[in-house]
Amino acid sequence: MITRDTKVSELLNNPIAKDVLSQLVQYAGINEKVILNPIVKSLKLSTIPKFAGKAMPDADYVIDTMIDLFNQEANTKPLTKTNTHYWWKEAVIYQIYPRSFQDGNGDGIGDLRGIIQRLDYLKELGVDAIWLSPIFDSPNDDNGYDVRDYRAIMTEFGTMADAEELIRQIHARDMRLILDLVVNHTSDEHEWFIDSAKNPQGEHGEYYIWRKPKNGAHPNNWHSFFSGPAWDKVDTRDEEYLHLFSKKQPDLNWENPKVRDEVCSIIDFWREKGVDGFRLDVINYISKTSLEDGSVTLGALLQFSGIEHYFYGNRLHEYLHELRKRAFGEALIVGETPGTGPEMNKLLTADEREELNTVFSFDHLENLGKNRFDDYRYNLNHLKHCLCRVEGDYADYAWPSIFVENHDNPRMVSKINPNEELRDVIAKLLAVLLLTARGTVFLYQGQELGAVNVDFSDMSELRDIESINKFSELIAGGTLPEQAWHTVLCGSRDHSRTPMQWTNEIYAGFSEHEPWIRVGDKDACNVSQQLSEETSVLRAYQELIQLRKDHSALVYGTFEPLESAKEDVFCYYRDNGAERLYIEVNLCARTIKQPKAKGEMELLFSNYMAQGDGLEPYEANIYRVLK
Repeated sequence: MITRDTKVSELLNNPIAKDVLSQLVQYAGINEKVILNPIVKSLKLSTIPKFAGKAMPDADYVIDTMIDLFNQEANTKPLTKTNTHYWWKEAVIYQIYPRSFQDGNGDGIGDLRGIIQRLDYLKELGVDAIWLSPIFDSPNDDNGYDVRDYRAIMTEFGTMADAEELIRQIHARDMRLILDLVVNHTSDEHEWFIDSAKNPQGEHGEYYIWRKPKNGAHPNNWHSFFSGPAWDKVDTRDEEYLHLFSKKQPDLNWENPKVRDEVCSIIDFWREKGVDGFRLDVINYISKTSLEDGSVTLGALLQFSGIEHYFYGNRLHEYLHELRKRAFGEALIVGETPGTGPEMNKLLTADEREELNTVFSFDHLENLGKNRFDDYRYNLNHLKHCLCRVEGDYADYAWPSIFVENHDNPRMVSKINPNEELRDVIAKLLAVLLLTARGTVFLYQGQELGAVNVDFSDMSELRDIESINKFSELIAGGTLPEQAWHTVLCGSRDHSRTPMQWTNEIYAGFSEHEPWIRVGDKDACNVSQQLSEETSVLRAYQELIQLRKDHSALVYGTFEPLESAKEDVFCYYRDNGAERLYIEVNLCARTIKQPKAKGEMELLFSNYMAQGDGLEPYEANIYRVLK
């Protein structure tokens, strides 16, 4: 058990403590080596408040809260290594944002019929499964992540008959379907919440988290991820409800077994229709350990108060295990788990734990001390560090998810280097890193084209509620409009949500009607054009996906980094005993000396037409080791 007499060095043996310390130094922009300093390691937890002084006014509270958190895994048994083969480990999974993929009925909004029209494209690309962002009935406060009815299809997207046809057509092409399931919260227009708000003693009265105001203020000081307090009130109850996201997204009360029964029933409904797996939105937030005030110190560091009470709640494992045994069965379960680290993720996904299959963790998406609203150039050495961390020892116990883009982040090519001349080279470099990685590969629509951020002109062109709220919050805080716009533009989720660019026609082949959000650079980047060019980013993705299928060492082989401490170069072997492949990547915008690798090799892929004496800017090569 961890107590106040525990030394920092001893914390590193605790899986949660190890992750939390790593996360905190990352948010602070401090090198992790600080924790390994002999003086720091020798400190007892009880001495930290004295050393912290005024810089950490609530140090005692933080220490006690962290001790409780760390001790959740005090009796956890060591995990065993595994290399069991599953279809989803070998799969390349393609995420579709339905609203922006293909309009099938001419109203400017993507839909299920539009997706059906493009299934042959996805089959030709080589993907094995399709993950759809939410398609359930929703008032669209957060583009479908606010569900009004889990057993109905969003009107704009089509009908239940369309969904059933989509499932049939996907299976007919020997692909699988994964649905995005949002069960941390619902829409405030869901019948459960409407009844809960009106009838506190009724059937749904305790389906959500309600608390009375405290001393004339909100029940606690938690912040919403979409700006403002995490609590709001209704006219029909004398209590406020918790919403970690939008006011229209009230959090479900997972302490109530009836809520868990409802979730299992929803999963059963869609599994019976043939759905092959589920991506669970912010699933690690479902267990709230307490509703106490969040630490002021942690709130300032993380930018949101209260996270320590719910990012790894004390009943999280219990709830996930229950869902797995009662409902998910053999379906693929992918958890989105913001804030968790590698050791926690092992416990969430190891086969023997029977909870999730893999998780999305986001440490690699921003450099140390940065967030996506910061204006900076992403350093690929950070991605290298993160990949080394999960593809080695971690993957011996739990299977990683490998991705660099999704519907919640700007385009990675733009973050790395906006130089248009390097666009295709960087896009292909990312493809090499993804498709030679040890883990399940997830691609996001448009990524296979080398899509970049959109040159939005002003706030009127944005649709994302987070961006809109962020801008308003900045203005209210005194930020000048020009600077507020610049900040929002850096991190807006709308960069990844503009229509898929199929052609260079007026609406990019997405629709014949003006789309719900503006189109990007369709003339420079579209599917039709890239299919006709053998050296395009799209053709590179097709080639690399097939290469991964042809060489099982790229899936199940060991990961052996070479000279991992060296900056700006990333070299590694993938080896399954029968075959050995070597990958070398230049992580910077200058030519560097080519590392020396042993043995005779055959070049299988390069993002440059010809090889020189060194590695060109962002050059990435794959070799087969012959002897």
